[in-house]
Amino acid sequence: MVATAATSSIFPVPSPSPDSGGAGNKLVGGHAKVGGLKSKPVSSAGLKAKAQAPSKINGSTVATSVESLKLEDDLPSPPPRTFINQLPDWSMLLAAITTIFLAAEKQWMMLDWKPRRPDMLIDPFGIGKIVQDGLVFRENFSIRSYEIGADRTASIETVMNHLQETALNHVKGAGLLGDGFGSTPEMCKKNLIWVVTRMQVVVDRYPTWGDIVQVDTWVSASGKNGMRRDWVLRDCKTGEILTRASSVWVMMNKLTRRLSKIPGEVREEIESYFVDSDPILEEDSRKLTKLDDNTADFIRTGLSPRWTDLDINQHVNNVKYIGWILESAPQPILESHELSSMTLEYRRECGRDSVLDSLTAVSGANINNLADSGYVECKHLLRLENGAEIVRGRTEWRPKPVNNFGFVNQVPAEST
Repeated sequence: MVATAATSSIFPVPSPSPDSGGAGNKLVGGHAKVGGLKSKPVSSAGLKAKAQAPSKINGSTVATSVESLKLEDDLPSPPPRTFINQLPDWSMLLAAITTIFLAAEKQWMMLDWKPRRPDMLIDPFGIGKIVQDGLVFRENFSIRSYEIGADRTASIETVMNHLQETALNHVKGAGLLGDGFGSTPEMCKKNLIWVVTRMQVVVDRYPTWGDIVQVDTWVSASGKNGMRRDWVLRDCKTGEILTRASSVWVMMNKLTRRLSKIPGEVREEIESYFVDSDPILEEDSRKLTKLDDNTADFIRTGLSPRWTDLDINQHVNNVKYIGWILESAPQPILESHELSSMTLEYRRECGRDSVLDSLTAVSGANINNLADSGYVECKHLLRLENGAEIVRGRTEWRPKPVNNFGFVNQVPAEST
């Protein structure tokens, strides 16, 4: 009897009784009675039960082992503890991973540039590579808007700059670049640099804005103390050869500014890269005659190098000489013709403070009617003010081709 009463005081439940007014359990107005013991009111939101200490039944004190108990029916019971709900918050971790992947994808899309035109090449950024058993260097270039002239095609200076850039990157890509401008480590130790003595160029067609060109270059021996470098420039879309060029280089001491033989240590560095092949162009053996004030048809004076015309060897870039030579070319030829071939002989360098004269003589055409002439040949001389020769040259010109609009590529006339 005592045990039954104690249990009922902890877990009050109604007892089935035929007599609703007897000594059994009775719910009246939300109150529960157990054996004469009255519990707290039972609310509709939940059921609360507390053990009263000590409880008395029929005047006797009953000791309970549970001091208190509280049941909250208005709060959901916690889920059972499993392996999954003991792990960290997966939603935050997933959000962080998604953010990282989105940022990485954005950077990758910026780097992994896809050409919009199918004729553009895989190497749009001009990163060169060694091909053909490590003997030929290949590099791609895009013709920029600032590299074209008034006739909408690349200038001869643009073409020559791309050839020179490929040559320097060839030395760098082969692992032979020292701390000089195209000099090998052994050349740097001996204060030696390369200088060009002869350049021959044939242009079959000039690229236009947006064209992608591919330049191949390689080197060969030229006599006992020289090196020949050849180039081929192609249209990447069609494979058409646009320009061929061949040059001869010798060594010069950058301190004494005198020519030097190729030392044995330098020869060992570069000989393994020499290609045993004929020049890409048959040498133009015609003699380049000297011009003077009496034999020249056009003279431009007062030319001088700017600081930006010097390379890191304090040497005037050889492409700059070409620009100075064309300074004295007659304007009608520049407007109606394009340069198709060029042969240059470099005789000495000019200093930073030098002042030069550019002389041009036209042969095979009427000077007074150059615009309507067919093929024109010019002779050139670049000299110092004191008469010392810098460069002798010969250029050949052809009429400019008709463009897609049916007009000759020439400078538009000024509107009146």
